[in-house]
Amino acid sequence: MAYEPDPSHGAWQESLQVLRLGDGLHAELVRRQQQAQGEDRQVRLPVSRLNSLLRATAPGVLATGHNAGADGRLPWLYARQVVPHEVLAPVLGTWAAGLVDPDDEDDEKLEDELLAGPDAAAVLLPSWEHECVDLTETVVSAGGTAEPQQRLYNLLPEAVAFRLADSPYRTGGAPLHFRVASSGKGVELVSWPPQQYEHRGRTWYYSACLTVTVQTVPFAQRFRVHVATGVRRWATRLEVAPRGLNGATVLLDAPLPWPENQDRGYRIAENTIGFDRRAKQLVWRRGSPALLLPELDIVRTYPEPAELFESPEKWLLGQRGLAAGIVYHPVLGPHGVGPGLMPRERSELDAWMEARLRPMLRRVGDLTRVTRHNTPSLLPRSVKQTEPDTREAQKAMMRRTALARALGGRLLDVEIVWQTPQTRDALLSALPDVIGLPPGGGVAIDGSRQWQVDGIRIKVRTRPAEGLAEALSISGNRKRRRALRLAEAITGRCGLVADAAGALSTDVGVVIAEIAGKDRFAAAPDTDPKHALRIAWAGQGRLAQFINLPDGHSAGLEHRAKWTWLDAFRQLGAIRPPAHRVGAGIPGDLQYVGLWMVRYTGKGPTRCPARQIVAVRMRPAGSVGAVEGWDVERAEWVPYPQLLLALANASRKGRGQNRNDREHGERGAEQQWQAEAERQIRAVLFQLRERPTLLLASAGNLRQCWPRLRNGALNRDMLGFGRGPDQRITVYGADLRVVLVRDANGRGEVADWYAHDSLGKVGFAEGVWATDAPDNRVFASTASRPHTAAGVPKDLMKLVPTAKSRTAPGKAAWNPGLLEMTVLGCLSEQALAESGRAGGVPDHPAEWATLTHQLRYHDDYPPLARPLPLHLARLAGEYVLPLATDEGVAS
Repeated sequence: MAYEPDPSHGAWQESLQVLRLGDGLHAELVRRQQQAQGEDRQVRLPVSRLNSLLRATAPGVLATGHNAGADGRLPWLYARQVVPHEVLAPVLGTWAAGLVDPDDEDDEKLEDELLAGPDAAAVLLPSWEHECVDLTETVVSAGGTAEPQQRLYNLLPEAVAFRLADSPYRTGGAPLHFRVASSGKGVELVSWPPQQYEHRGRTWYYSACLTVTVQTVPFAQRFRVHVATGVRRWATRLEVAPRGLNGATVLLDAPLPWPENQDRGYRIAENTIGFDRRAKQLVWRRGSPALLLPELDIVRTYPEPAELFESPEKWLLGQRGLAAGIVYHPVLGPHGVGPGLMPRERSELDAWMEARLRPMLRRVGDLTRVTRHNTPSLLPRSVKQTEPDTREAQKAMMRRTALARALGGRLLDVEIVWQTPQTRDALLSALPDVIGLPPGGGVAIDGSRQWQVDGIRIKVRTRPAEGLAEALSISGNRKRRRALRLAEAITGRCGLVADAAGALSTDVGVVIAEIAGKDRFAAAPDTDPKHALRIAWAGQGRLAQFINLPDGHSAGLEHRAKWTWLDAFRQLGAIRPPAHRVGAGIPGDLQYVGLWMVRYTGKGPTRCPARQIVAVRMRPAGSVGAVEGWDVERAEWVPYPQLLLALANASRKGRGQNRNDREHGERGAEQQWQAEAERQIRAVLFQLRERPTLLLASAGNLRQCWPRLRNGALNRDMLGFGRGPDQRITVYGADLRVVLVRDANGRGEVADWYAHDSLGKVGFAEGVWATDAPDNRVFASTASRPHTAAGVPKDLMKLVPTAKSRTAPGKAAWNPGLLEMTVLGCLSEQALAESGRAGGVPDHPAEWATLTHQLRYHDDYPPLARPLPLHLARLAGEYVLPLATDEGVAS
């Protein structure tokens, strides 16, 4: 479901009006802001709030330019028609009033200056300029990747959204009319007014939601427009206290405050409400147009956040010519409408969008199957009726073998810290089944249970959690930073754990702790003890795995107990990928390496920023140390559990990251971090040269610290670091292959999809897919639906249900995500020739894509979102838990 410029049509030309802030107005606004802040340093104007206000109130505004707050000469507004001066001046003046001290009586209001007369206004505000804009303007990178001109990332999604909103979507039921909701995060179309679903005496509200983004694909001849489809649900009963509302999106439908300009342009304004702990009340957050709209429109009465919170359904249906909807989030309570759409409905939306975007854009051609080898050598899914336990017995034996290799003859000392006897008993009962141990186990003198079989020695102890699993107690001293107060609470919990643990053991230690789910701590942020306990036990050389308190369903508890043990074994490195079924083109002694960057902002689990490169290596069956991680401090490969403990204990060492930022400046610190991250990546590559290696990296994750992974910077069979030239991939290893994977990444980077055949049947399909382009390097991986989603029919229609499907909105729809795989580096004919091995057998990129796809499969898990080595590298980030210090943040 991606669309691209149609070469048979030519350029998509739009005649637009363009306005710049100009040097005069920009300088005046900067002066006012500097005066209010009492500083002479260069400031960047906070124009995002102004842009939101203009999109909500100014007729004809199509999009806002990028970086206009830093440079007044850059395009600021793109409009289908000139915004009248009598409209623009009040909006600018209202926004500018927030830049200065409201008590400064000597500062003349900007609105008065702009409305003083045409001569005075012209000094500040430049004239509109007419420009014919090519919405398909393309630049092709040196590596052959088509990229849109930079301004199109903002401008084209708006143009596409308005084109779609100009005509209703018609299906079997009533037509859906769309409104455009724009923010700094992208452009959405929301069907308005909302649909209603009656269920069990209650009305639930929902809308269709389309998200429009502009994307690129490595080595593609044209850039893409992605339109992701989904359901937008509206909250009408808020089962959360105002204090627990950290931030909720509100879409506000208000008529323009200018009677002579009734063209809304299909807009609906995005706002945010949240609880202000200083004011002790719900407020509109910064950037919300609702903050300033009452000053522009003195006729209507706009809802206050508290009023909206108390009566969300009333405002959703409309009051006094206004309507406002709170976007639903699970923290607000349950919802009767299920998320997602199914393939049939998705395909009909695709057909409607394709027709609306012609002739300027066309739908990207269908992908076709590359191979029938969709899965590796997994155990048979079906078993004989006479041997129902055979498959589970084989899986238990495989787990036991992997665990024996990971332990290497050492004792596994497991401590179950429980709150309910049901969970304790479920864990004790599940262990023998999971790895095929004799039931029960011997009981030792100290009350523990012990097993010894096939070279495995396991000791399991239990004890009540008592105060260890209670909520953290955060100091109320607001004069100290939140991160410092949280660090104090974590340190205190570490002390409790140390007092209860006794002497440190040299055995392999794992703690399984029963704690409440994170929703139990939502009312009091940062009080969840999970991260504190992980840090505390890691300091004692023990891994930590958690299981939530039971919800009253015994069958669910048994299932969760089994998965808790599997996750504990995964942390021990007792896991390996099944043998692939790709073919002889894959070296037999190949090793897999997954690269991941852990990056937390100040909103991270410990309220501290963190950046950490994680590398995980997996070697074939029979190798010693089947799962290993790269220890940066020791500059060597260590067993996976040692990597996890090293990541957790690293917070005790090093200088603070915040202090580093202060010393070098934010930009300088970022550049320094990029250089250090690339140095670490090159060090990892150097250690992999002795044998064939498949390096797996998430492009969306790693390009933050490795900018040369940006699509426009990629070159086939080349790697680039820093500002140096690209080098042949064989320079970093004679038998190195590199595959970049990419998912939607929260930004629609990968398109929605559905499968269809020549007969018009629509549904799902599992496998590896690609275009038929020669020398293709980009493939798609789709997995099967999990059993939890198997009962939902593929032709379910939720947006406009018919009489035959009145309960359809209540169904939860689920679509497997598409994983993009780019074979960036392999031994192609050219790569072999350039490395002095001309005449050698070249690689087939499709085989390496197939291998990457098969690494998503394992007998113990549903298909993974990423290949197993990358999955393990990402999960290692759970142990990156820096703590704040008085100097800054421990690295």
